[in-house]
Amino acid sequence: MELRPQKVALKTISYLILFFFALVTLFPFYWMIITALKDSNSALRWPPELWPKTFHWENFDRLLKAAPFGRYFMNSVIVVILDLSISMIVMSFAAFGFAHYNFRGKEILFMLFLATMMIPGEALIITNFRTVAKLGWFDTYHVLFVPYIASVFYIYLLRQAFESVPKQLYLAAKVDGCSDFKYFLKVLLPIARPMLITIVILKVIASWNSFMWPLLVTNSSRMRVISYGLVAFQSEAGNDFPLMMAASIFTVGPMIILYLIARKKIIDGIAKGGIKG
Repeated sequence: MELRPQKVALKTISYLILFFFALVTLFPFYWMIITALKDSNSALRWPPELWPKTFHWENFDRLLKAAPFGRYFMNSVIVVILDLSISMIVMSFAAFGFAHYNFRGKEILFMLFLATMMIPGEALIITNFRTVAKLGWFDTYHVLFVPYIASVFYIYLLRQAFESVPKQLYLAAKVDGCSDFKYFLKVLLPIARPMLITIVILKVIASWNSFMWPLLVTNSSRMRVISYGLVAFQSEAGNDFPLMMAASIFTVGPMIILYLIARKKIIDGIAKGGIKG
């Protein structure tokens, strides 16, 4: 079956437009990597060099000597692991309660939970800051994630995933003497694995990129996470653009790699979570 010339032309134009926007999106990342491998003079040269004559890999070594980015990186990894391990337990149990237990005011309470999504997170910063100040939590790992361990949006997605499981499975498990916790652990979690993986990935990205809250609750450089460390380093590096771009690679590189590896799971998980309701 031959395509008409109009369809061929339309498809060609569509691909050209997509290629243009892809180029516009990817070019800043390319420029970040190329600038990180230049010397200071080449980075400021006009017209700019699209491909450096010499690659200066020593910029990354200079970066680690100029600022403790290794420490910043490990702080972010520790916070992400603690945040993920605790928040997934809390949100999974909350979603299970809303999905499988019937109690008075359940729907009203859940609607109130959903209504909190309309409140900007920035509006709660002052309240959270005063709370952790009274508790004396400054410059600790737990202050960086405890106020944000529960996300209503993720609880909603998990609730939808749990409710999509036929009730007959729950009733059959109860007949066989299975406890609610065992049913949750052995039946629901494996079935909801795609949604759990999606939430884990999104939670990791959000925790890694957190900036405003770590800026407020950390006073010493030893507790800086990598996003805060990058901003602090900008004032310390001055006009050394190769070092700043090398620091940017340290910050955004892991999340770009994570997203490229897991992008299909993110899309599939959200799509399956939105089928019901």
